[in-house]
Amino acid sequence: QLQLVESGGGLVQPGGSLRLSCAASGSTFGYYAIGWFRQAPGKERERVSCISNGGLSTEYADSVKGRFTISRDNAKNTVYLQMNSLRPEDTDVYFCAARHFACSRYKEYYGTWGQGTRVTVSS
Repeated sequence: QLQLVESGGGLVQPGGSLRLSCAASGSTFGYYAIGWFRQAPGKERERVSCISNGGLSTEYADSVKGRFTISRDNAKNTVYLQMNSLRPEDTDVYFCAARHFACSRYKEYYGTWGQGTRVTVSS
């Protein structure tokens, strides 16, 4: 059974950068598309980005295009989210999630979730 663990969150000033990692174990990582989602208290969980199982297809929310980059290293069973030019509105708990093969924009289609890592953008 696939398990996901996020890391890399923290406190950063506006304009700064962070790199989140999503480490997988317990199943064949290369079968899974991985999505990054974020959620603030009282708000819907929204998808930030996604990468297909082979890494050839990536998708981004309009709010992060040009600032965030998703990548994966299947040899290390890890997906990364490089976040640059961070803004206070990027403050959220970030989750990674897995589904077979292709990305979906709908969180309901992701069957495995990590526990989340908190990102705070503040001066």
